[in-house]
Amino acid sequence: MSATPTRVPEDVAPVTQPQRVLRVAVLGKGAVGGPVVAALRSGAIPGTALAAVIDSRGASDALGGPLSLAQLAERTDLVVEAAGQRALAEAGPGFIAAGLDLLALSIGALADEDLHRRLSAGPGRLYLSTGAIGGLDVIRALSDAGTLDQVRIETTKLPRTLVQDWMDDGERARVLEATARTEILRGSPQRIATAFPKSANVAMAVATAVGDPERVEAAVYADPQCDVTTHEITVHSATGDYWFRISNLPSPDNPATSGLVPLAVVRALHDLAGRRETVK
Repeated sequence: MSATPTRVPEDVAPVTQPQRVLRVAVLGKGAVGGPVVAALRSGAIPGTALAAVIDSRGASDALGGPLSLAQLAERTDLVVEAAGQRALAEAGPGFIAAGLDLLALSIGALADEDLHRRLSAGPGRLYLSTGAIGGLDVIRALSDAGTLDQVRIETTKLPRTLVQDWMDDGERARVLEATARTEILRGSPQRIATAFPKSANVAMAVATAVGDPERVEAAVYADPQCDVTTHEITVHSATGDYWFRISNLPSPDNPATSGLVPLAVVRALHDLAGRRETVK
């Protein structure tokens, strides 16, 4: 005898599971962290709640009350790092070890292989933000398929934003007195990220997408005529050749930061909170 299918009465509503709220803490309250905190407070990211804000004084809950690391771990699912490479290096491994997931923006810090290892050790999961650039989905697809040959990323910025403490007087003068687009440094993503910690997270982001930094060449240019920071990514593969040019307007709160970065973080939080339809 064949089984008769069970028929659900039309007046019975389907059972739906309540959506789990993603509790988010934000490390940093500057040009990136500030807008992300505001978006979380306003309810602009469905499925999320602001659990804490973390700065140099420590962690506080959404109402400003102090939190210990243990309390933070109990009330938080995900920490957004928006405070720079040093903050990621100092606080990130502790979050991961406490079982918290971490969305990192200061990807340049991953040039430190030991730090990268500790951030990837778990039990918390490490997510990397796309930040100020795009095209990483294409690069990852080609790399995973084994068709990727080589990637080059060239970043162009105003000369005064590229002056670093390690530069001697001659090098500083070469940067500041440039009258046309001038190459300042070329090398591995790790070298670029270490030399320009506030400007070259994008180099390590590309290297991470590739999965093999040796196939990535990075360069930084100074150009007194550039109106906006520009990143040019050139990809060669057996599948085809690709070129991406990203010209970012600066954040009105911090000219050293692209206005795109907090938008990229908010998009990532939408996806991590379980947006029902998303582009991967």
